[in-house]
Amino acid sequence: MSFGKNDIYDLLNTKSIPFNCTEHLPVYSMEELDVLEIPANAVICKNLFLRNSNGKQHFLLTVPADTPVDLKELAVKLASSRLSFASAERLEKYIGLQSGLVSPFGLLNDTSKSVIFVSSKNLPPSAIIGIHPNDNTATVWLTFGDLLKLLSELQVEVKLIEM
Repeated sequence: MSFGKNDIYDLLNTKSIPFNCTEHLPVYSMEELDVLEIPANAVICKNLFLRNSNGKQHFLLTVPADTPVDLKELAVKLASSRLSFASAERLEKYIGLQSGLVSPFGLLNDTSKSVIFVSSKNLPPSAIIGIHPNDNTATVWLTFGDLLKLLSELQVEVKLIEM
């Protein structure tokens, strides 16, 4: 099963995870988010789908949009070989998403549990984050702690690192 926007809303409701949603025109980049009405206390996150040098490990990195990401430094922190951006084909194969739609909710589509979720230790569990529900025409607002709890329940490997 591939989790679409409404499936994610249903899952969050079923799990009693509080969230809000903003419907909007399609957004394909961080720059396009500037037109959204973002809740004052929210942290907009960027999401990167990465692979190691031999393509055997995949990572979905979610960090606040203003966090610089150095792939060489990140590889060291993850004890990985060199990291690079994964191809659109890998994105589709592993988390069932297309370019411009990368989201932690894509991990719901990873039935093999082969993608590791990576984020910052500095992001507090109480932080309200905004992420796409596998569809770039909406942004879901929920706490980072609730996202981590959901991923844990779904047996997604999570690594929180210093960034």
